[in-house]
Amino acid sequence: MKIDKIEAGRFLADGGAMFGVVPKRVWQKRYPCNEDNFCTLHMRCLVVKTDDRLIIVDTGTGDKQLEYLKYYHFEGIVDFDVELKKLGYSADEVTDVILTHLHFDHCGTCTIFNEDKSNIIPTFPKAKYWVGKAQWENFLNPNVREGDSYFPENMLPVEKSGQLNLVSEDMFIAPNVELKLYNGHTAGQISPCFYLPNGKTLVFTGDVIPFLAALPIAWVSAYDTYPITSMEDKERMLSEAVAEEQILFFEHDAYNECCTVQKVNGKYRVKDSFNLSEIKLE
Repeated sequence: MKIDKIEAGRFLADGGAMFGVVPKRVWQKRYPCNEDNFCTLHMRCLVVKTDDRLIIVDTGTGDKQLEYLKYYHFEGIVDFDVELKKLGYSADEVTDVILTHLHFDHCGTCTIFNEDKSNIIPTFPKAKYWVGKAQWENFLNPNVREGDSYFPENMLPVEKSGQLNLVSEDMFIAPNVELKLYNGHTAGQISPCFYLPNGKTLVFTGDVIPFLAALPIAWVSAYDTYPITSMEDKERMLSEAVAEEQILFFEHDAYNECCTVQKVNGKYRVKDSFNLSEIKLE
């Protein structure tokens, strides 16, 4: 197994929205913001090569809607085919695209314009795209809170091509790759777990825990559709991480890539933080 990351870009998000009811003077000590109260978020995607699979987790926002989304000040948007070639792969080799959920900053590069800009096509023509069934239904019929986060052109071409695969319960898509479902931030969010050759488990936290600063159970985003469920599912993820000494991989954290956690006096705390490249797979 080989694991790499693709930094798909970064954007600004309102700190008050990201930390919900937590006062600014408290959260700012853990995650900085600029003078306009905006925090920098990354779109850190995962690339996993196994014996017979090439897997990507999330695809960032892409470049199809950047003018519409200019409020977020996106920067550093990458071409996935170019980034994959830097790692020795190509878009045609991707076998699986695991999507935590379908908000624009997680699935935008699932589709691209064709060469003459006349049509939108799947970016990874031979891949299975894995999406939570409840998330897909939410995407097709969004609630008022999430309507502006979904763009049909990011995913409908995938459905049309027959590449969409829906996940209705926790399942393995390979012997060392498990998809687990979480709710709260949005319905049917997938958090993939990779069982590494060294005996450890790498958990892609997605928006269940968007960054290390959000470890406290009550620290949930105002974007979360069902905050109480978010807290319950975060507790479930963290308790498992402690019990099994798992490694958490953060998608949005501009300052931390991975960490392990411990429980001290009933609260979850960082045990160690480190970069993905520091994980020894053997």
